[in-house]
Amino acid sequence: MRQCDLELMASSSRGFSTTHFDFKLRVRRLNVALQPNTNVLGFGSRKRRKVCSDADRVRLGSFQLRCCCSDSVTPIRRTSGPGGNGGDKNDEWRFDPNKKHHSRTHRVRIQASPAAMPFASPPSFLKQEKFFPRCIPRNSGPQSRDTPPKRDTGIANEKDWGISLLNENINEAGTNEDGSTWYRESGEEQGENGYRCRWTKMGGQSHDTSSEWKETWWEKSDWTGYKELGVEKSGRNSEGDSWWETWQENLQQDEWSNIARIERSAQKQAKSGTENAGWYEKWWEKYDAKGWTEKGAHKYGRLNEQSWWEKWGEHYDGRGSVLKWTDKWAETELGTKWGDKWEERFFKGIGSRHGETWHVSPSGERWSRTWGEEHFGNGKVHKYGNSTTGESWDIVVDEETYYEAEPHYGWADVVGDSSQLLSIEPREMPPGVFPNLDFGTPPSPDADHDSPQDLPPSQ
Repeated sequence: MRQCDLELMASSSRGFSTTHFDFKLRVRRLNVALQPNTNVLGFGSRKRRKVCSDADRVRLGSFQLRCCCSDSVTPIRRTSGPGGNGGDKNDEWRFDPNKKHHSRTHRVRIQASPAAMPFASPPSFLKQEKFFPRCIPRNSGPQSRDTPPKRDTGIANEKDWGISLLNENINEAGTNEDGSTWYRESGEEQGENGYRCRWTKMGGQSHDTSSEWKETWWEKSDWTGYKELGVEKSGRNSEGDSWWETWQENLQQDEWSNIARIERSAQKQAKSGTENAGWYEKWWEKYDAKGWTEKGAHKYGRLNEQSWWEKWGEHYDGRGSVLKWTDKWAETELGTKWGDKWEERFFKGIGSRHGETWHVSPSGERWSRTWGEEHFGNGKVHKYGNSTTGESWDIVVDEETYYEAEPHYGWADVVGDSSQLLSIEPREMPPGVFPNLDFGTPPSPDADHDSPQDLPPSQ
């Protein structure tokens, strides 16, 4: 798609801040331990979204869809006992009695042999202390409400951004009583195939230019039915802290299958101006009207001599096949490294899980424990594993199998949360003119899917 000719912010070094912005950088000191069972750095857990149970009829462009969503199984994971053989460390996956169970979800209870090394929550670098109301009154300067993004908050819904585009072209600026300056611009661009982009830019600086903030909103559409809503914001403060965040969602119709698809994504980062500390996150979600769903995230953080990474993904094909995986690891400048990864694949009650927990000392000594499970769909589970310290197990047990055959947050949910996106009005198409569809090469079902094979090997 064509892009708006906007002066968008591309890096956190440019950042954005506010005039009266009480922004403080809070750093939690971490003690690095060298033992494999001690974990200092950590990664936030995936967030579960509320699932709607109402049936909604929505209009997507020129066609209607009736979307129904029912609750799916909520696995609750409990860990008990030290890691060791298959019976020493158990992860119990059970039903939440407060959740309504979906008939397509296979009831299974899993005891995953040696569980993953626990990762504590990473430090919160940036503290949000004030929230200013968003601008929009005409003929008044925009009130800065920009604050650094929060870690592990995933992808916000459109209503949380409060995007409100002006219906006129403006270019105005001013100075506030405290000497801070502001500007606001809006406009519209048009192109071939009915392309239209409406946008609004705003920003400001403190009187001494030590702090700055910028924000851009946009919506795009064309005659193929493509619609997009987005935000980009950045800032910096007088202490040298900087941050950047972008968010967008889009609706499109696949040229080959004629199936509607909604995608949402977010990128966030923040950097300290006084210490070697910062973090970055990239989140994405993809949904189609037949139940196909993909979700994932890449995360990175650093606090002085310590760094950590996390990548995870979920893939539902809409026909009962499920793939989930996670890989996370951390290291220090002293040479200590540790990590944990796992993967699960299921279809119609049959599938497998396997994983590894590992640790490397500054001297290069490596410890690891691997484990696996095979679920046969008949109440039998094969568990096996071993470690570099001589542990090993290989048993078959009688157990049920729990896994999520459908995502907690799916097509009906994302449609219900995308009313502003769906309401974008494209340019009127003149009589006798038809959209130019670029069919190209049929996409591979897994073309966009990140898998464990894409990850760097464990250290």
